[in-house]
Amino acid sequence: MTIPAFFIYDESETGYRFNEDHPFNQKRLKVTVDLLRSLDTLPDQAILSPTAALDEQLLAVHSADYINEVKLLSEAVPNPEAIHQASRYGLDTEDTPYFQGMHAVTSTVVGGSLLAVDTVMSGRSEHALHLGGGLHHALSNKGAGFCVYNDASVAIEHAKKQYGARVLYIDTDVHHGDGVQWSFYTDPDVCTVSIHETGKYLFPGTGAVNERGEGIAFGTCINIPLEPYTEDASWLECLEEILNKAIDHFKPDLIVSQHGCDAHAYDPLSHIHCSMNIYKAMPRLIHQLAHQYCEGRWVALGGGGYDIWRVVPRAWSLLWLEMNDHPLLDQIEQDPTLKLPAAWLYQWQQECPDVLPATWLDCTDEWDPMPRRHEITLKNRHIKELAALYLP
Repeated sequence: MTIPAFFIYDESETGYRFNEDHPFNQKRLKVTVDLLRSLDTLPDQAILSPTAALDEQLLAVHSADYINEVKLLSEAVPNPEAIHQASRYGLDTEDTPYFQGMHAVTSTVVGGSLLAVDTVMSGRSEHALHLGGGLHHALSNKGAGFCVYNDASVAIEHAKKQYGARVLYIDTDVHHGDGVQWSFYTDPDVCTVSIHETGKYLFPGTGAVNERGEGIAFGTCINIPLEPYTEDASWLECLEEILNKAIDHFKPDLIVSQHGCDAHAYDPLSHIHCSMNIYKAMPRLIHQLAHQYCEGRWVALGGGGYDIWRVVPRAWSLLWLEMNDHPLLDQIEQDPTLKLPAAWLYQWQQECPDVLPATWLDCTDEWDPMPRRHEITLKNRHIKELAALYLP
């Protein structure tokens, strides 16, 4: 049986956890995998288990002193000098505090994204999904935004060096994909497209339209910073137009996409007001473009998403269904009230503090309309025009 997509996963990746109260909770991986298995859409033969990235692979993006500091802080009892240096490397903040075993588990996350690239670029499969990845905020010598190592940047660099690939990186997380952008800001062989809530109000404060790349890479960095309380139609309008123009201009060999699902109205860490509709539409768009421009070569990663019960499992399951052209998507399209599996709802409702949605898509007719919708849409269209300035 031909497998259209591989699912990169090992339960050990749920060990990427800063502390019990931290919003970055990788239990969402387990909840998502359970949903896919309850649907019988994740056969064992589609799952590949990652191994840890080597230091030499991490060094393609991260500095040696940073990697050494991560290792020292990963000890059960870090030495005082390492603790003293932690602030220099961004590893003592409320967002990104060091934790025991940090190096080992984050290296495995990076290894998963490398495996995804190898799986696709070797021709073993057209698509690969690594939901444990997408740690897009880590910089070359600094942890940030819940991210220790930047698996996306390491995987893109690997695709370039090992396979000579031109890479289009698409970031749909509500927070700007700053770490990946800065990794390739002067590299003409990587084009980064990030759609996100404007940095005027949200971490990391970057991602303005005038961040375009430098030198011979000018124009290969494209940002779409949208207004707070943006809804589905405006979000998708901006992404579709810019992405179609960007890929036609850049003509990549490989798409690497990051699928943070924190632009949903339920997410506690942002102000965008989108529904599950965008998490059905965005993978479909990227899937079509991968086949149109890259002979299907598409690596998808996870990312943000802090409503781990009501949003993440549905959004990431829709992504996997899209990568496999699963017929369940047609059923959801025809019946937006199609229900989630009753057994899955029963199992996880016992842990979820909120009432779990019973359907795949949100009943947005029941949502209160956003004030200033027209004004927000017009502002976003202006941003879209600025983002497209250097695209033919």
